Amino acid sequence: MNTDATTIDAVAEGSEHQHALSNQAFGFWLYIMSDLVVFAAIFATYIVLGHSYAGGPTGKDLFHLPYVFGETLLLLFSSASYGLAMLALYKNRKKSVLTWLTVTFLLGLGFVSMELNEFHTMISEGNGPERSAFLSAFFTLVGTHGAHVICGLIWMAVMAAQVVSKGLTAPVQSRLLRLSIFWHFLDIVWVGVFTVVYLMGVM
Repeated sequence: MNTDATTIDAVAEGSEHQHALSNQAFGFWLYIMSDLVVFAAIFATYIVLGHSYAGGPTGKDLFHLPYVFGETLLLLFSSASYGLAMLALYKNRKKSVLTWLTVTFLLGLGFVSMELNEFHTMISEGNGPERSAFLSAFFTLVGTHGAHVICGLIWMAVMAAQVVSKGLTAPVQSRLLRLSIFWHFLDIVWVGVFTVVYLMGVM
């Protein structure tokens, strides 16, 4: 009887754990969809205000495509390296997961550093967000994406620490999967930023 009771308790506990993971996944997808709405609104604002220069510089004057293309490559490569981390996760290779998370983190950090340098250069030259509606929309859109990348990097550092301390347990795997979705989502948003803001801005 005791064995049967223990088995029933274990099954119930496992069922509750799976239910909790399902709720977390559902909540995360709700967050992604709401974030998508936020970015859509900011994109729409930028499109409306993108030619309101107020006599100030235009995209042609400010944007350096080779530099921004370098940023883009860093983020795209970081997405690929996170994919390799997930492959290692499925093979239960803890060391490889940590290695590729580190590579992804460094690539993402390089992207943020280049973006902050771009902002610093523009502001130091008197082309801050207060200069025109175009620049206000630019800093809002690109800055919002950059803030998300910084949050992703913090999340990634926390997950690396959890992999070290807890191993590749089911909850850790679930969190790594959600971070993967978030990171790839940021990649897709950046492709839109690069196309709408930078490519169209220099035409």
